[in-house]
Amino acid sequence: MDKRTCESTGVLRWFEDLVRDDVATVGGKNASLGEMVRSLGEKGVRVPPGFATTADTFRRYIAANDLGALLGDLLGRLDAGQLTLAEAGRQIRAAITGGAWPEDIEQEIRAAYRALGARVGQDAPSVAVRSSATAEDLPDASFAGQQETFLNVRGEEALMSACRRCFASLFTDRAITYRKLKGFGQLDVALSVGVQLMVRSDIGGSGVMFSIDTESGFDKVVLINAAWGLGENVVQGAVSPDEYQVYKPFLADKGLVPILHKALGAKEIKMVYAGGQGAPTRNVPTSKAERESFVLSDAEILELARSAVVIEAHYGQPMDMEWARDGDTGQVYIVQARPETVQSRMEADAFRTYRLGATGAKLLGGLSVGSAVATGEVCLIESAEDIERFVDGAVLVTSTTDPDWVPIMKRAAAIVTDHGGRTSHAAIISRELGVPAIVGTGNATHLLHDGQEVTVSCAGGDEGAVYAGKAEFSIRETRLDEVPETRTKVMLNLANPSAASRWWRLPVDGVGLARMEFVISNEVKVHPLALSRYDTLAPGADRDEIDRLVRGFDCRTDYFVETLARGLSRIAATWYPKPAIIRMSDFKTNEYADLLGGKGFEPDEQNPMIGFRGASRYYSDAYRDGFALECRAIRHLRETMGFGNVIVMIPFCRTVGEADRVLEVMAENGLRRGENGLQVYVMCEIPSNVIAAEAFAERFDGFSIGSNDLTQLTLGIDRDSEALAGLFSERDPAVLWMIETVIAKARKTGRKIGLCGQAPSNDPAFARLLVRAGIDSISVTPDSFIAVRTNVADAEREASPAPA
Repeated sequence: MDKRTCESTGVLRWFEDLVRDDVATVGGKNASLGEMVRSLGEKGVRVPPGFATTADTFRRYIAANDLGALLGDLLGRLDAGQLTLAEAGRQIRAAITGGAWPEDIEQEIRAAYRALGARVGQDAPSVAVRSSATAEDLPDASFAGQQETFLNVRGEEALMSACRRCFASLFTDRAITYRKLKGFGQLDVALSVGVQLMVRSDIGGSGVMFSIDTESGFDKVVLINAAWGLGENVVQGAVSPDEYQVYKPFLADKGLVPILHKALGAKEIKMVYAGGQGAPTRNVPTSKAERESFVLSDAEILELARSAVVIEAHYGQPMDMEWARDGDTGQVYIVQARPETVQSRMEADAFRTYRLGATGAKLLGGLSVGSAVATGEVCLIESAEDIERFVDGAVLVTSTTDPDWVPIMKRAAAIVTDHGGRTSHAAIISRELGVPAIVGTGNATHLLHDGQEVTVSCAGGDEGAVYAGKAEFSIRETRLDEVPETRTKVMLNLANPSAASRWWRLPVDGVGLARMEFVISNEVKVHPLALSRYDTLAPGADRDEIDRLVRGFDCRTDYFVETLARGLSRIAATWYPKPAIIRMSDFKTNEYADLLGGKGFEPDEQNPMIGFRGASRYYSDAYRDGFALECRAIRHLRETMGFGNVIVMIPFCRTVGEADRVLEVMAENGLRRGENGLQVYVMCEIPSNVIAAEAFAERFDGFSIGSNDLTQLTLGIDRDSEALAGLFSERDPAVLWMIETVIAKARKTGRKIGLCGQAPSNDPAFARLLVRAGIDSISVTPDSFIAVRTNVADAEREASPAPA
């Protein structure tokens, strides 16, 4: 078929003849597909071929069937309250699907379908028939999931039927509601139908991808969700998909593998071709092997992320994309791309944080959407047929948040679902509406009940939580352009990788303390020796859980190394290339014993606080190969992933001889101080570190004062003792002497020195004492950063008053 015939009649356009400015002609979705086919193919972005009917074709269809007056009347009666939304929508859709095609339109669509088949060498190709509205995929309105898509459509008759149903889907209940919410006239929008060759993702995989972090707005990551089979289950939130995050700035270096995060999703079902069963697609259960395997290999994750970067650069803004992997060829395709509409439009200078007070018991957890906290009574609705009973201001609890539910989503205080990922259409709508949501909980509809008072918190990072009762919470809003500059570096103490990116807009000077043990406890969960000495474990619950966790890894120790490295990478990436000081594990023996498989490897100590902890473990035969895994994780982080900004810090190093032994073991494991720019710091938390500071300075590049332990060991007070709490003070003259003395010795020997203890966070005025003593940096908790930075600025002005 001659493509020029299509263009001249105005019935349809091939993708390669479209550009992004053709939204008024073929809608946002199809205009974007055309733009990518036309401009990005040579840059490695694959888009399946196809064509799109024009907006004029839709208008001609409506006019040819004399539907304009009917639609106007039904919508008018809806606005006047004479018809319900459900009844008005049903009558409109029935009228459109019952219409007849103008002959020339029908002939051109059929001819184009045959021409598409000729291009790919198929008589009746399987196609995806997608709706693309002329007010869709705009920078301030995604219209995500408002119209219908029909997959595995095969044959001319099925195609013509699917095109009618696409036209009718312009008036789904959710689409009518969304247009009203966004202020679009109901009859001002037309619809284009995209007909695109199907990618055999039914036997491969598919999903959604964003070129920005959907929760924090962190603009240096690509977020990818993936599931087996066709992509509608991910889009509609019907499955809990795999989730991957990739660090964009390192993608240009093909020698690096900057995958920051990999989380295995449940992927309970997959959508496949239905064959001869009547419907074009159907859902089937996934196999155990599929549920326990990642959908994408590392190479495929990086390929997709590179495509996202190319697409984002071409469009000049963060993008929301859908992708599919062909199970026959293994090739990965982009099947949709539209502007991201929430985080990219947030005011960058306004920083709002939510802080929870005391809460009731934690009832369940899942993936957080947004960063807010909300309270309310549960309204449990499992079927869209029952949405009329939703109570305004309630917490909507359902199995999946399908876009059909938009009319009540905007009235909810929060949303909690059993299934779905952060890139489902429902999650996108929740963000647009500013409604906090927790998705993929697995069992919310089983555990929660109508009328139950709950608190929904998305304030803790990637993991959201539902608590019993209505908790107190506070909201703080700060303008970042008002935060003062300081000579003294103000850094952050961090432990939770999932929360790090929430703070990326803060103008910090890096990470002064990243606690490795917290990442091991919360993300790895397994004692390293239970992996390196797995054969010594007795059968039982711990061993079974370890087997479950290490699924998808070539060997058990790789699970520890890669999971730990990725967890730490999310901290190192947030302010790269500013330094990220990572402290090697500093569990006490009782805390190590609480890890999976840990009890058999740890001694029972009377006083673990001053027992077998820190440096003494690293060269001991009792833990040496566990420390080797920690070193491997740091090497992976710095060399394989590319985070050369990582500085290693050794905790609880009692003697200079111990320092030498630790540095020797590190070198044996590929971490030699000075090689590849590696710096090694030491914690200053024992009086011996102050007394022998000059000798420690010969072996380390810097000090970090741990004020909690230094106070404890200087005053001889158990920091956890309630009876002695009144005596525990970093402001005690003996403790201040220790701090001032080691600062002076560090400066004399040319070594950097900071403080990463809790004191400045709890008492911002304490920062003034440190500035006067000449400290290089202060590391504090994120919620106290602005207060401490302000106090540091004041102290610097006092120390250097402006000339008269």
